Parts: sequence; C-alpha cells; structure tokens
Amino acid sequence: MGGERLVPVRTVDINCDMGEAYANWRLSDADDAKLMELISSANIAAGFHAGDPNLMDATVRLATQCGVGIGVHPGYRDLQGFGRRRIDGAAEEVVNDVIYQIGGLREFARRHGAHLQHVKPHGALYMEMAVNEGLSRSFIQVMRTVAPTAFVYCMDISATCRVATEAGQPVIREFYADREYDRSGSIVFTRHGARLDPQALAERAVRACQTGKVRTIDGDDIDIAFESICFHSDTPGSLEIARALRDALIGNGIRIAPASEIVPQTSVNE
Repeated sequence: MGGERLVPVRTVDINCDMGEAYANWRLSDADDAKLMELISSANIAAGFHAGDPNLMDATVRLATQCGVGIGVHPGYRDLQGFGRRRIDGAAEEVVNDVIYQIGGLREFARRHGAHLQHVKPHGALYMEMAVNEGLSRSFIQVMRTVAPTAFVYCMDISATCRVATEAGQPVIREFYADREYDRSGSIVFTRHGARLDPQALAERAVRACQTGKVRTIDGDDIDIAFESICFHSDTPGSLEIARALRDALIGNGIRIAPASEIVPQTSVNE
C-alpha cells in the first residue's frame, strides 16, 4: 500500500488518542464521551504511557457503543513522561512491552463483544519506529504472529509502513490534522504552542483529501497519501477541532468510516 495514490479521498477514517488518563489524573481538556461521537477509530492507551484497567474497560465500552473501531495505543513504559521520551532498550524488550499492551486491550475488546481493529504505537515509540528499520522489523514480525489482521497505523514515508507492506501486514496511513509537516513529509512537533484554529485545520484536511497535497512549514506543497486523519485529544481545543473536521469533511461529500470499512480485514477471529 505504501506507493498507492488515493486522490481524491472519498471515504476517510478519523482517529484520535483516547483514554489518556490515569486514576484521577487527566491530560485532555475534552470529554472522551463527546470526542468518541465525532471519530471513527480510537487509539486506546493501554497502561504504559497512560491508562489503567478500569479506564481501558470504560473506553472500550464507550467505543463499542458508538460504533468506533478499537485500536490499542502501546507506548514506552513511561507514565511520568507520557511516553514522549525515547527509551533505549533492546528491540526484543520494547516489542515485548507492545505485546503485553496489545493483549491487555484486546481482552477488554473481547469482553465487550468487539475485536481489535488496529495497533498504533504512541508518541516517541511511533517516531522511533518510523526511522528505525530494525525496530520496525521486530515489531512487524511479532504482529504477523499475534495480530496478523490488525491494521498498523503509520505515516506513508515511515520505515514502519515499508516493512509492514513488505511483510503483508495491513496498513493504514495517516494524515495529521493538528501537526505541521516539513519538506520530507515528517511531522513537526511543537510543545505548548498557540491554540490552533479548528476551521483552518479542517480546511487543510479537506484539501489533502481532495488534492493529495499538504502545505509545509516552508510554504511548499508536498504529496501526502493516507486513509485516516489523526488529531490528538490533548491538543487544546480538541473537541472544537473534531467538530470542525467532521463538519468540513461531510460538507464536502467525504464519508467518514472506521478503517475496517475502508480496507476490509480478512479475519477478525484473533
């Protein structure tokens, strides 16, 4: 799938990181229940960067009630740093932590009569896999055994996408609505920046769907291939972003659906 062009995009998934809390601590200023009504796929924290068993259960239940695709959002073992710090370790150790998180979230999905639609690494782990082919190969090798029909969410230009496609692992490529891009097609991170304009983000996402282009921080247009649009629940104003994004897509005749409806899975009996 890594080299396919999907322009214009007529059906798209909207994914968001959910359940990113721990006990009484909350990161997002938005209500997960309200966000869940506006998205089509949820990346659910599984306890290592955020989340706990009770919250995982509640978030999976909510996703099931809303008809939202269920994904696990495994990260580095880094509650204090919210999984945004790169942690050095052997690839086997990192991947074993991922397996543990997949298994935990998948059992909550089973409890509520649902299945695991996808796996999306979180934060620093996502970005490390994007450039570290060895780690990506270790991850995808395990996915071929423990979740061979689950989609891997990743960027089109990433090592993760290339390795997964070569191995036959289903892939969903992402466009980031609330992140800037550089000329290489990589996302540019900002911390504690100004509040974003929901309408401007929505218009940029619609343009990407219609033209397959995104404007970089340098003012250039680059190609972008994707099946899913991501925004983050911890971005300030995320609820307003979700509403603007959904309204703009539907208003421009773009259907919103979970990844499994866009690229059907071969089996859900994992």
